[in-house]
Amino acid sequence: MNARARRLSVLRPCSLVLLLAVLAGACVDAAGVTLSPPRSEQGYVARLLINEVPFPGERGWESEEDSKDAMRQILLVLDARLHQIPHGYTQRQIAMVQTDDMITLMTAEEGQDQIEGFYRNSAGYPATTRRVQSRIDYLMNIANEGPPGTFARLLSHAQSLATAYFARQRTAPDFFISLDYIGHIPVTGRAYSWMTDVGQFHPGGRYVKIPDHVYGSLGGNRFFTLKDLTR
Repeated sequence: MNARARRLSVLRPCSLVLLLAVLAGACVDAAGVTLSPPRSEQGYVARLLINEVPFPGERGWESEEDSKDAMRQILLVLDARLHQIPHGYTQRQIAMVQTDDMITLMTAEEGQDQIEGFYRNSAGYPATTRRVQSRIDYLMNIANEGPPGTFARLLSHAQSLATAYFARQRTAPDFFISLDYIGHIPVTGRAYSWMTDVGQFHPGGRYVKIPDHVYGSLGGNRFFTLKDLTR
């Protein structure tokens, strides 16, 4: 597998100092960043990608490239749960639902969010919590206050990834597709889960933590593959 050139980096509010510095540099045409409607597949997934990675000044921030790579790998986890179920597993075991619909996948878990902050409301529409929407509004305001910069590029990248995915333009590269062993454990390749990379968080079951030396910690999240049940 192709190794990344750098280590990568979850999200926390930017400091007031950073915000003032960003706004102070806003002296030419605004970036004009837009997102697809939040109830659309493209818009809903873009908001997830934005919500799951750090922006400048937030905890876990390392670089623009790192956050973009993390967005891509999160999208590929969703795709793997939809279309790349390994031998010996069922989709329901991995995703808690049987579906070919992305929004159903993202909001599947009964009783609580499958992905924190993303759920279906009482009318059955995809929705986000106030915390998620407030942060996205905050990032959009920063991005659109000045000329195109890191904030604008990251927001636009999230939307571009989501739009391209639903146009059936495959996202590449997948850093984890060629994984076959982690230590002495045979694994399936691809990542099938991600969690905040703090302490001993682990999804349990037959998930296997992807270690740092193969870039298993991206965007403040730890990625997990699955034990290969055929070997």
